[in-house]
Amino acid sequence: MEFKAALDNLGQELAEVEKSLSDPTVIGNQNLFRQLSMRHAELQPILETYDAYLQAEKQRDEASEMIPEADDDEMREFLEAEREQAAATLVRLQEQLTRMLVPRDPADAKNAVVEIRAGTGGDEAALFAGDLCTMYTRYAELKGYKTTVLDATESEMGGYKEIVFSVEGAGAYGVLRYESGVHRVQRVPETESQGRIHTSAATVAVLPEVEDIEFDLDPNDLEIVTFRAGGPGGQHMQKNDTAVRITHKPTGVSVSCTNERSQRQNREKALQILRGKLYEAERRKQQEDIAASRKSQIGTGDRSEKIRTYNFPQDRLTDHRIGLTMHNLPAILAGEIDPLIEALAEAHYQDLLATAAAAEPPE
Repeated sequence: MEFKAALDNLGQELAEVEKSLSDPTVIGNQNLFRQLSMRHAELQPILETYDAYLQAEKQRDEASEMIPEADDDEMREFLEAEREQAAATLVRLQEQLTRMLVPRDPADAKNAVVEIRAGTGGDEAALFAGDLCTMYTRYAELKGYKTTVLDATESEMGGYKEIVFSVEGAGAYGVLRYESGVHRVQRVPETESQGRIHTSAATVAVLPEVEDIEFDLDPNDLEIVTFRAGGPGGQHMQKNDTAVRITHKPTGVSVSCTNERSQRQNREKALQILRGKLYEAERRKQQEDIAASRKSQIGTGDRSEKIRTYNFPQDRLTDHRIGLTMHNLPAILAGEIDPLIEALAEAHYQDLLATAAAAEPPE
């Protein structure tokens, strides 16, 4: 049975990982030790669930064997109920294991970098970008994640023309990855005297945080410019050139970081974001090459793709990728988006299952 064979192989891998984690040579290699620790954390719950599956299978088989030998009707009914309960447990655990065995994107376990930019709609778009920023930062708080603003350009009327912040926590990218795309809002702006509904938009890009060892940059490909970072007023103006802008010349991708206190810190943060952008672009290209003919329910995070509409007059959110409608926008914008994230993750899971089934050779 391929299902069991795959799990048996994972059991062998877990034993090897545990052996390696106790090796002094591995313990002295921080990068390798961290990678093996993460793999151990992935494998352990799978194998614990598999042990429960094997136990339920044993209970079902033992009950089945004992039923014909039962001395009376009461004992037979007890054994039949035990067999049915074990069989139901097997179905539940097999579904759980199937989900666990679906190949995960290695980037899902990483921290995330979130970029929000005001799109069409002027000041109203900037205000909406601010609302999205609040939604994600409050959601991060609810999940126990830490957020740090890396760069921000505020709008005169409030909100942001652009804001970039990191989200640190186990699996932050895997949770937020579905938010990439164009978010559209329909509401009456505060400055609208005639009560007309306006449509504005903001783009969201969610990138995995990439470490130096994962994506090498050729220093010759980088153009680094330093400049002064201005605060909210003249009294806060930096007297030194602490802000940093780095441009990757082959692709034209540019990143600025202004919020750290020193030029070195801003340079490190900018390089980190740049690596994430280039890593994500390369990873997306590979995925598109592999699944060029696949219809994706979740989308690729392409900024030309409208993924969601927030309709304030009707107190309605619609995610166009999965046809999901939710209400209570005040709660949603206060960070209560777990049901939305879970629905998108489930749609992604079903899409992966369909892709895997389509890839299997016919019998």
